Amino acid sequence: MHVLIFGKAGQVARELGNLAWPATWRSTLLGRDDCDLMLGGSAAAAIATHKPDLVINAAAYTAVDKAESDRAAAFRLNADAPGEMAAATAAVGIPFLHISTDYVFDGKSDRPYRETDPCAPLSAYGASKLAGEIGIRQYQPRHIILRTAWVFSPYGANFVRTMLRLGGERDELAVVGDQIGGPTAAADIARTLARIAQAIGNGADAFGTYHYAGMPFISWHGFALGIFARMSAAGMKVPNTVREITTAEYPTAAPRPGNSRLGCGAISKDWDIDQPSWEDALDHCLATLLPVPLNRDMR
Repeated sequence: MHVLIFGKAGQVARELGNLAWPATWRSTLLGRDDCDLMLGGSAAAAIATHKPDLVINAAAYTAVDKAESDRAAAFRLNADAPGEMAAATAAVGIPFLHISTDYVFDGKSDRPYRETDPCAPLSAYGASKLAGEIGIRQYQPRHIILRTAWVFSPYGANFVRTMLRLGGERDELAVVGDQIGGPTAAADIARTLARIAQAIGNGADAFGTYHYAGMPFISWHGFALGIFARMSAAGMKVPNTVREITTAEYPTAAPRPGNSRLGCGAISKDWDIDQPSWEDALDHCLATLLPVPLNRDMR
């Protein structure tokens, strides 16, 4: 079984590359140098060349604020390219797995979002990801769209790495406390995609859109405190004060949903996959980034 993965430099794709796939499976990861998704037709050409049995798209335009002024690039990578992948995989009769986001919602619900809830993105980034979902559903019935949130890992640009840097530089930080979500480790997302891929390879056919995010739900401020507690226990400098502020006090080019909670009942029911603990995942992530070994007492 040959799995073709787009987005080699991204957080999830790097974790997919770290996985131990079954002995009869092999994976090929493609980055920009291998396949420039900004070019129309490049994704379809790569699929035709590599002839995989299944495709996972972990590539995306993720610069949320920059997307407000760079809509064309965001829509090219997040909408057009996944649509091409969906059409190309459908044409040769193979499944397609794709990662989407909580940002397809406006965050105004008073409960965790279900897969069937109406989408109303607030930002160009969210709109581009929603357009990608629509294209996939139009072209490819054998798809998995995995919506996730607040992705972190030891790699790339993410909240955990930002807090590690700022925590060592500043005595006081202000972090938003009225946006609530489920931080999700890229490693957990990768394992979930691989588990679904292998189940599909064994005949499973519960295709569609699913939510997958970490638990328990928490604010960015609460997540930051969890990071700093572990840093402090590891003997690292942390801010003396971490102020909780509102979204209004921290204006950004792209508006963010206040409620990023994703209800994950469907993936549990259909695939027997439970929500991961972001606290456990954070311990594993920081174990590779902090100077001393972590233990649970560091929480």
